[in-house]
Amino acid sequence: MRVLSPMLKKIDEVTEVSQISQHAGPLGRNPDKNICESVGVVETNYFHFALPPNELTLENGEKLGPITVAYETYGELNDQRSNAILILHALSGDAHAAGFHEGDEKPGWWDDMIGPGKAFDTNKYFVICSNVLGGCKGSTGPSSVNPKTGKKYGLDFPIISISDIVNVQKGLIDSLKIDQLLSVAGGSMGGMQALEWLTAYPDKLKSAIVIATAVKHSPQQIAFHEVGRQAIMADPHWENGHYYGGLPPAKGLSVARMIGHITYMSEVSMAEKFGRRSGDEQPHKFSAGSEVEDYLSNRGNHFVKRFDANSYLYITRAIDSFDVSRGKNLYDVFKVVKAKVLVLAFKSDWLYPASQSLEIVRACKLAGIDTTYCEIDSTYGHDAFLLEVEEETHLVKYFLQRVSLDNGATGVHQALQYEI
Repeated sequence: MRVLSPMLKKIDEVTEVSQISQHAGPLGRNPDKNICESVGVVETNYFHFALPPNELTLENGEKLGPITVAYETYGELNDQRSNAILILHALSGDAHAAGFHEGDEKPGWWDDMIGPGKAFDTNKYFVICSNVLGGCKGSTGPSSVNPKTGKKYGLDFPIISISDIVNVQKGLIDSLKIDQLLSVAGGSMGGMQALEWLTAYPDKLKSAIVIATAVKHSPQQIAFHEVGRQAIMADPHWENGHYYGGLPPAKGLSVARMIGHITYMSEVSMAEKFGRRSGDEQPHKFSAGSEVEDYLSNRGNHFVKRFDANSYLYITRAIDSFDVSRGKNLYDVFKVVKAKVLVLAFKSDWLYPASQSLEIVRACKLAGIDTTYCEIDSTYGHDAFLLEVEEETHLVKYFLQRVSLDNGATGVHQALQYEI
């Protein structure tokens, strides 16, 4: 693990921590799940804004409104309204980050990290998570009804960007009367949103936790998404995006998700998880008899039951077109940032390799930003940001404690060195 911490200006090298403890310690997640409880039963809330004639002006100049934002909150907002943390989800996530919906057996997508005693400790913090603009889990997107036609938008929905997604989140935060967030936090696409928050609204947050992401997509990253988009658009049921009321492009969306899952895992995690299928039964004539075939098929089939194909097209396009630098020197763009930053990467993540996180860290250092960088030794690949709970809990808890205790002092910072 590499740890990069704010140091004297003349020191710019990366501090090496040679040994990584396998025990979470006082700041880590206790393995006894009874110690870290769930937030319990939760409900999704809805915020409506951008009503005509005050529609939201998008990055491309088009106007959109009205807009609905699905969101959930956990914990209590303090009297100073200073303990709010905004969680930013990845491509296929939603507002349901923690706890249980009534009657559900499966908790929210980051339940291991959000709750009493967990990384985002709801005994201390007021945690918010919203479904992104363009999504399909309660927020306005292509599967929403276009008020001008009375029909679902389909491809009449305008092209959106990460900037548009963050501007909608800003509207939600303003509606909650929160002047400044304690932190924003997210991995993958969520990390891109965190970077956008840092540069677009530098006065509106005290810190950001940026996990397994990039300042912009490489051609390889775009290529994986493009294959998925082509699979969806090649499905005969796609109907040029106007398939609502008929059969959805399930085959195309399933293939797109299968491609995604390949990129989320590492070679090691695949080798450990999958072997040869037992028995003679094969799903199709050309099957190679590997369990990974069944896994990908199951993941793809499950995904089409909960996600909209058009949302997949719009959101992946927003991810692929994102560039926080806007063509400028990254450190110049970061000079407006006032927040503390924690950057996390994972050694086996080849979709968002550590080199892309280090690009963020170097620019932060050149811009004079108080930055901490940790590279976690994990075999899970990109999925690690959802699975390496103990390590992330230790790091996030320590970071948020430091941000919460900070009295605004500036100047020389001590190097942070600790085990996870």
